Amino acid sequence: MALKKLKPVTPGTRHRMAPSFDDITASKPEKSLVTTVKKTGGRNSKGRMTMRYIGGGHKQKLREIDFKRNKFGVPATVKSIEYDPTRSARIALLYYVDGSKSYIIAPHGLQVGQQVLSGPDIAPEVGNALPLAKIPLGTIIHNVEMKPGKGGAIARSAGSFVQLLAREGGFATLKMPSGEMRNVLDVCMGTIGAASNPDHMNESVGKAGRSRWRGIRPRTRAVAMNPVDHPMGGGEGRASGGHPRSRKGLYSKGKKTRHPKKYSDNLIISRRKK
Repeated sequence: MALKKLKPVTPGTRHRMAPSFDDITASKPEKSLVTTVKKTGGRNSKGRMTMRYIGGGHKQKLREIDFKRNKFGVPATVKSIEYDPTRSARIALLYYVDGSKSYIIAPHGLQVGQQVLSGPDIAPEVGNALPLAKIPLGTIIHNVEMKPGKGGAIARSAGSFVQLLAREGGFATLKMPSGEMRNVLDVCMGTIGAASNPDHMNESVGKAGRSRWRGIRPRTRAVAMNPVDHPMGGGEGRASGGHPRSRKGLYSKGKKTRHPKKYSDNLIISRRKK
């Protein structure tokens, strides 16, 4: 998928880099696989604002994605590649030979009419889902499980992927998108290929109104607040001294917030690059 640079006929289109949507083949979703999603406006069940800068936005329908890929040995045909308003990657609609339908995260290069499979004894081709124990070393994969049977949790956003580097003692070593090296049980499932829409990172919204359509409200800078509202507020003139920190006083540049005895520490071989 490519991006399109618009003519600067208005201030909002001058710097906008928009998706071209060439890869989209269907404009309406499969009715049986969508549910309505209610907007919260950042409010909890008592009506209190618990998340700031959320509100408004266009109405969206939630697509039910099959992250588990547990229909082993049942061939499925790619019916369409579709847009999903709640995620950055494209999704693919699958028609299984037994009559069922499902959405999956579309890998980069998946074509309409292509056949995909999942299971331990199938070819490691783009769109197929296999246990990590059966995938050749060095393969690029996405939608990888962290716990067997729980469904893919790693590398699901646009253009992201992990690389399978090694296998030993029931564990597979993965190189994560962040650069972190991590062990995962080799019975966990992964899908061959990188997630679709790799140009997403180069998109430019172009104007503030487009953020409002997405449900994002304007964000007030901390140094523009009063001392009662934020630790970085107050001061004479445009004072912005002190260490950057959150509203609760936690440092935002360099302070380690990870729990020192986290359960997954022994699975991480090397941490992400700073």
